[in-house]
Amino acid sequence: MVGNGKMNPSSEAEEEGVKSLLKWAAKYGIEVSESCSSLGLGHCLGVSCFPGAGGRGVAALRPISKGELLLKVPKSALITTDFLLSRDETLSLALKAHPSLSSTKVFTVCLLYEINKGKASPWHPYFLHLPRSYSILAAFGELETQALQVDYAIWAAQKAVTKAKYEWEQAFTLMKELKLKPPLLTFRAWIWATGTISSRTLHIPWDEAGCLCPVGDFFNYAAPTEDPDSFENVENWQNEHAKDDLDIHHSQRLTDGGYEEDVAAYCFYAKKNYNVGEQVLLSYGTYTNLELLEYYGFLLEDNPNEKVFIPLDLDMHSLSCWPKESLYIHQNGRPSFALMCALRLWATPPRQRKSIGHLAYSGCPISKGNEIYVMKWIGKKCDALLKEMPTSVEEDKSLVHLIDKMVEYENLREWVKEASAVFGGEFGDNNILKAAYGVEGDNELTSLVRTKMLIDRWKLAVQWRLMYKTVVARCISYCTDIINSLSTQ
Repeated sequence: MVGNGKMNPSSEAEEEGVKSLLKWAAKYGIEVSESCSSLGLGHCLGVSCFPGAGGRGVAALRPISKGELLLKVPKSALITTDFLLSRDETLSLALKAHPSLSSTKVFTVCLLYEINKGKASPWHPYFLHLPRSYSILAAFGELETQALQVDYAIWAAQKAVTKAKYEWEQAFTLMKELKLKPPLLTFRAWIWATGTISSRTLHIPWDEAGCLCPVGDFFNYAAPTEDPDSFENVENWQNEHAKDDLDIHHSQRLTDGGYEEDVAAYCFYAKKNYNVGEQVLLSYGTYTNLELLEYYGFLLEDNPNEKVFIPLDLDMHSLSCWPKESLYIHQNGRPSFALMCALRLWATPPRQRKSIGHLAYSGCPISKGNEIYVMKWIGKKCDALLKEMPTSVEEDKSLVHLIDKMVEYENLREWVKEASAVFGGEFGDNNILKAAYGVEGDNELTSLVRTKMLIDRWKLAVQWRLMYKTVVARCISYCTDIINSLSTQ
């Protein structure tokens, strides 16, 4: 469970900031309880710190039952494009001259325009409370992008950056017309606003760009979990993949809140029972770690919705009627239903494919020999993939540990010197130092802030590739277990 960019309240000043925000929230009709806690929300929640589990989050102040209403945020407190436009004729008239901008781009411009007002904006206390930066893929530089190591992840980061730059360029003329302050016209400011909207907006029925929900975004994220029956064992190999969830349909509600017209408020509900002091979490939806990184800027170490993709030959894709995104490996190392269907058919002699294709598409093993062949192929493919990686699982674990130790050093150069002695590639030619101090005109404080942001993103990239390799290694073990089980029958 990880937060979406929320800072850890480690000082009295930050706690005072939360109190100030909650006092402001009370004026907007957001339920704040002063009797339970100085940092209380409603009658059952409190703002608390959960080190290693999302940082600042929401704690249960009393036992909470599944389905219980947790928090209501009135419509008047929500930040939406419509509301911002209705309050400012200058903004509304300027936007009419740019009808081609998407709803998300319009909301991004509106957010920067409102922040440009400073203390004159009624949401100024909320804006002060927002993170100063986000680690979404669109914020990745070349160093962090290449640190992902896996082609499709690198491509996703490059695509996110290119898209963000294109959208910024499209909106730049409008922002100049609105006379935004120079710092708010920069690409860096656009990335910040994009990160705010990407990671913090909630769905509303009248605008696909969503809304910002002050106080409602205190909740940290918990991934929707799989049905426990979907995890099969080796003995049940004949029907294991038939139970696989393809994520095409899901009967269970994946989110814990929504806008309710009858009460004109955004309402949040408990999806499970909580004990006193336990962190109350929300499910934003089903995301892989790469998607969480792209949209929210964090990862889950144990994500039940993770999907790992391995390179497949073209003829394997041509034989499959499944889309490419369904050909993956689960977080527990098990190949997906669609991947097994495609490989079972591919491993069948061409002259037999038509007659037994129905078995493959129904998720049934074609034969013991076919199943062993497929498992051996997957195992060898995964093993070769790990050997081709620039770093191993153990090296990545050591690197993450080394990054965490960085705070023990007086300056970055000393840390890089020691790290270079252990890890050559990513530290070659002082790549970290160049990326951190490569911007001219930065003062020492700005360089320190920029360095911390870069290191945070770099660490996420290393963690992502470590999780990728861990799943691939699990797949090797899974295939070995299946082969051993079938060989003894």
